[in-house]
Amino acid sequence: MIEKLQSLEKKYQELSRLLADPELISKPGKYRETAKNHAELQEIVEGYQRLKEIDRESASVKKMLEEEQDEELLSMARQELQELERQKSHSEDQLRVLLLPKDPNDEKNAILEIRAGTGGAEATLFAQEIFRMYTKYAERRGWKVEVLSSHPSPVGGLKEAIAVIEGKAAYSQLKRESGVHRVQRVPETETQGRVHTSAVTVAVLPEVEEVEAAIDPHDLRVDTYCSSGPGGQSVNTTYSAVRITHVPTGEVVTCQDEKSQIKNKSKAMKVLRSRLYDRALREQQSEIAESRRSMVGTGDRSEKIRTYNFPQNRVTDHRLSLTLHQLEKVLEGDLDAFVNALITHHRTAALEHQEAT
Repeated sequence: MIEKLQSLEKKYQELSRLLADPELISKPGKYRETAKNHAELQEIVEGYQRLKEIDRESASVKKMLEEEQDEELLSMARQELQELERQKSHSEDQLRVLLLPKDPNDEKNAILEIRAGTGGAEATLFAQEIFRMYTKYAERRGWKVEVLSSHPSPVGGLKEAIAVIEGKAAYSQLKRESGVHRVQRVPETETQGRVHTSAVTVAVLPEVEEVEAAIDPHDLRVDTYCSSGPGGQSVNTTYSAVRITHVPTGEVVTCQDEKSQIKNKSKAMKVLRSRLYDRALREQQSEIAESRRSMVGTGDRSEKIRTYNFPQNRVTDHRLSLTLHQLEKVLEGDLDAFVNALITHHRTAALEHQEAT
């Protein structure tokens, strides 16, 4: 670890020198890239410098212990050395976490896709509640939510909703929410008070820029049709709705929320880019060793990740065996307990894997 830290410190110093170079300042694109790389290393380098300072202080105290005769001063020195050793252990743990390989998508916005699963009308009602839960969570963090596509159900729920969540590191916070969310409650239509189980699937993808996922226009089939549902005079009269099919993969995206065909196509392409990028990532991840695939947070959407039990007022995350009897708070967007626990669990698993290899 020390050798890696020394190398990163040297790189950081070189980047600092470049940022002060007037020639680089005259090249905005190159300057931004250099400043970004410099900022990414700052926390690690500052942590390493603090670790070196602790080592220097420890060496000084140890020397004092060898030379000092006064028992009172010796006792104080031993206590100080004990505290420095505690600080060193803490600093080393922090640096190990900072040195873990970073997901290049962590700083990106997130594409959130929610679909009603098994359970009929009840599933669509729960899909509406789950979408609201994530919207509330985004509001708590000061993020912006833009709905890209939505398909309401006759009972007032959602068959499907797709939105982009814009905010600092939105994807890193939400990416482990992908999976099957299960609800257990008595539906309003149930006359005998029986608890039913329904499910909703959640997919969280990184928002991908056009340059990151180049799509050959020849691979696309674009169909336009009249939009349906609420929308005023334009509904069923103008061909504003768009359906884009990526022929090589069969991936289909539709959008009809806007009155403008151009805007609907732009939104649909945003979703398509993220899906194709995610597909490529999952194909790559399928080749990773079993030990790494078993880590929490793989994003496997076939995984049943959470159960929301209304009669018992509880929410259980099955990956952590973590249960909270605070269903109402969770549905109001208070997800920090689950999000933070998953991040910590993932880091612990990654550290164990790193040490094992």
